[in-house]
Amino acid sequence: MSHTEDVSRPQGVNDHESAVTALDAEFQALRPRLLGVAYGLLGSLDEAEDVVQDAWLRLRAAKAADGDEIRDATGWLVVTVSRLALDVLRSARRRREEYVGPWLPEPVLMGPDPAERVTLDESMSMAMLVVLESLSPAERTAFVLHDVFGLTFAEVGAAVGRSPAACRQLAARARAHVRSRAPRFDVDPAEHRRVVDAFARACLGGDMDALLALLDPDVVLRSDGGGLVTAARRPVLGAAKVARLLFGIRRSEHILVPVSVNGRPGLLRYRDGRLVAVIGITVAQGRVTAVDMVLNPRKLARVTRAGEIGAER
Repeated sequence: MSHTEDVSRPQGVNDHESAVTALDAEFQALRPRLLGVAYGLLGSLDEAEDVVQDAWLRLRAAKAADGDEIRDATGWLVVTVSRLALDVLRSARRRREEYVGPWLPEPVLMGPDPAERVTLDESMSMAMLVVLESLSPAERTAFVLHDVFGLTFAEVGAAVGRSPAACRQLAARARAHVRSRAPRFDVDPAEHRRVVDAFARACLGGDMDALLALLDPDVVLRSDGGGLVTAARRPVLGAAKVARLLFGIRRSEHILVPVSVNGRPGLLRYRDGRLVAVIGITVAQGRVTAVDMVLNPRKLARVTRAGEIGAER
């Protein structure tokens, strides 16, 4: 759904209470999309939810003060969420630079509650979000808003505080960077799932030869423990090193459950019935090119419910 698409509004609403109800309905309809925009900019659902709630409160206050000033609440919300997310992203850069080990985005798994759902663009895979972390806040915002969510450069400029021409240049630089680092191949979902399932079987079965055959020679494994649990402090490069690390993990009893991570086939890892990792797996030409393991308990807390659903299947 584009932010420019019409959202149905009650006709002939004049009293304040009905107007507030209509505004709330419009916000609730748009909320998953707003969360998607904020998450694409921040890589954190907690921060994205805070930004969206802040924008909603600002809209209500602005409407109460002078409702006629905001004729397009949908467009106003999209721009305001983007602007607030950009402010958060700028302040988060230093915290992420001081983070213990690799910083990975908070994984998105769809839970049963529609209120918790995010309209996640299909390009917002774990691997893509890792690449976006290397952009400047302004470049990331221009790229996500224009290339992913289809906003015009005038709208991007309103969020970034720059001219449309400057935003066009920001997006172009970001696009070139993304193309040089992001996965180059679109993978059929069935093929992606086949490789992920084979990867899980090899890990659980202790089949080193099968695992090495699945790993790209230049595969990278990133593990995010946030200093709270044991994890590699630097990315692990190369098939042999990644395979040895994965087999070291295998020493403890665990199960792997297939699930969709950020819209792509991935895995949940359980130990003693407790979710201990969400694993995003990037695949190209039938081989695993990246393994992103979110181990930080704080990032796992909100996906536990979705994980429990997957574990019951």
